[in-house]
Amino acid sequence: MIRKTEKSASRSQRSSLWQRCTNFRTLKQIHAFMIINGFNSDPSAVRELMYTCAIAITGAMDFAHRVFDQITEPDIFMWNTMIRGSAQSSNPFNAISLYTQMEKKGIPPDNFTFPFVLKACTKLSWIKMGNQIHGRIVKIGLESNTFVRNTLIHLNANCGDLKVARFLFEGSAKRDVVAYSALTAGYARRGELGIARQLFDEMPTRDLVSWNVMITGYAKCGDMESARKLFDEVPQRDVVTWNAMIAGYVLSESHEQAFEMFEEMQSVGERPDEVTMLSLLSACTDSGALDIGERIHCSLIDMGRNLSVLIGNALVDMYAKCGSIEKAIEVFRGMKEKDVSTWNSIIGGLAVHGFANESIDLFTEMQREKIRPNEITFVGVLVACSHGGMVEKGRKYFDLMRTQYGIEPNIRHYGCMVDLLGRAGLLEEAFEFVESMEIEPNPIIWRTLLGACSIQGNVELGKRANERLLALRRDQSGDYVLLSNIYASEGQWEGAEKVRKLMDDRGVRKEPGCSLIEADDKKLMHFLFDSKPKLNSSSNVL
Repeated sequence: MIRKTEKSASRSQRSSLWQRCTNFRTLKQIHAFMIINGFNSDPSAVRELMYTCAIAITGAMDFAHRVFDQITEPDIFMWNTMIRGSAQSSNPFNAISLYTQMEKKGIPPDNFTFPFVLKACTKLSWIKMGNQIHGRIVKIGLESNTFVRNTLIHLNANCGDLKVARFLFEGSAKRDVVAYSALTAGYARRGELGIARQLFDEMPTRDLVSWNVMITGYAKCGDMESARKLFDEVPQRDVVTWNAMIAGYVLSESHEQAFEMFEEMQSVGERPDEVTMLSLLSACTDSGALDIGERIHCSLIDMGRNLSVLIGNALVDMYAKCGSIEKAIEVFRGMKEKDVSTWNSIIGGLAVHGFANESIDLFTEMQREKIRPNEITFVGVLVACSHGGMVEKGRKYFDLMRTQYGIEPNIRHYGCMVDLLGRAGLLEEAFEFVESMEIEPNPIIWRTLLGACSIQGNVELGKRANERLLALRRDQSGDYVLLSNIYASEGQWEGAEKVRKLMDDRGVRKEPGCSLIEADDKKLMHFLFDSKPKLNSSSNVL
């Protein structure tokens, strides 16, 4: 009787401890308490510890692995808990590694093991490993298990074979909403919206996931009319539903609608998340809506959110591209964590807006901080050299990119160098540089060279550049007008008239609008910095 009372008291004490465990520090204190009081030899106490480490407390997965490695004979619950936590973590590979260890040790997996390890395969897009595990599932006889079958459908629908996913779906005794949603999502992500919509319409019941899948599918394909129709019909919305619509409007460059959708989202009390803010900042960047971007920045501060690297990068990029360089630097300096994209955004932003020396200084600081530059970094650095007239530095950095960092120059780097040499009036060297390029020059390279010839008034080299340009394309009026202007600037009116006649013969009409020099600058900048931050992604380049 006394022993039962002691055991009951121990369980009660442990239960009270786990209820108070809400952070990593408390978790380590409880672990120490368990060791001191001998609970670490109690299987039920260890199970609770493993669950809390791997599932309940964010950021404790590494600690969970250390604790798990000290357990002599973990049971199936502990293995499954570790596989589940690893699959949900930022390193899902560990889930597959644990599953492999488990099999080698001869511990038979169960119907809970496979869904977790298959989710890890899906996150990693490891379809070959998924197929091997599928074979093991068939051998054990668990393919008909609802949870296992649904994760197999999800795996194949996402990164495998849709035929396999469809076969599993059709072969199920009872098709539930999870299976429907998984298969619908697979077709939608592959752009087969017709089949996805057919499945959606056939669903006996629809959960919010299935609604969000279809809305997102239409939005990604640019069919915002269909997306909006479903959005208006959905019986219940969550932040994912709103984000799908906002991101869809941003991708289709309907920025006003994206901002209006955000206002509507706030009016109904839906709390935006990081994905919402990234979409909106992207809209501000694309549309030049600096005032709205500043309000979003203020909202982030009011919400008391620490700027993540992704949000910080988006803010720096937005301020830089909207011309508010001081604010861009302020955000940059205030970021506790930075990645290479953060440096790229500020270096490129300073370069484009004429702060050449400041851009180069930041690149030097980046090198001191041991942040490894990438190809986008050198685009920004070379643009700075071009705008600052730093020919020798430009040559140096172009060589440094390959010799020190092993980065092979791409068409953008070559474009920067042509622009650099052309602006400096070194036209002969620019031509030699283009002729020696290891990749085929594209029309923008020749157009940049032609523009430089126009500024310098060099008729002969202008004719050569124009000939190469017209061999690649014949329908751009600006190419003809530039050459005509070179002839005219040198008083060679007969040559100018021949060019204009050639335009008429080919049916090319001059485009109205801004000056050719201004247009060329804009086209070159678009060519060099046409990448933009991807929504739902960590990449953020200029």
